[in-house]
Amino acid sequence: MSTETTPANPAAPRRLPLTLLVAAVLLVLDQLTKLWAVDALTGQAPIPVIGEFIRFRLLYNPGAAFSLGADSTWVFAILSGVAVIALVWIAVRVRSTGWALALGLLLGGASTHLLDRLFRDPGFARGHVVDFIDYNGWFVGNVADIALFFGAVALLVLSFRGVNLDGSLERDKKAEDAAAE
Repeated sequence: MSTETTPANPAAPRRLPLTLLVAAVLLVLDQLTKLWAVDALTGQAPIPVIGEFIRFRLLYNPGAAFSLGADSTWVFAILSGVAVIALVWIAVRVRSTGWALALGLLLGGASTHLLDRLFRDPGFARGHVVDFIDYNGWFVGNVADIALFFGAVALLVLSFRGVNLDGSLERDKKAEDAAAE
């Protein structure tokens, strides 16, 4: 059994710049749409986008998804900070374009939620996330939530397909390990 620590695909470049680019674009897009929502939707009735199924409706969410934990906003600030650090730590090692894109979506979503928690009213580490996309009354989210969803789906797909962080396939790595024995 091989105990090598070198990546299976050492020729592939690290994809950290791609991850950071995706995260930065998402962060800017999310914050711009939130600025628009606060400006255009404050004091307004919900605006139908796709009938009643998708509407624009401004909410300030102190909790997590579905406003869970509304009294623990500071906990979500800490969790967002930990998520950002963990995602960067993982992204530094990534050589797979798919993983870089998925991690970029997650990093951008976590970063923009962290910024909301840190710098929005009612105060530092207690800020509320701006939500404005109402999905038929089931929940209200924002652009970052969409990115977090698709980032998580992409990670699941990559994992089920057996794609490693270095871009190699798990079945190829198993075959290499078997040949090395």
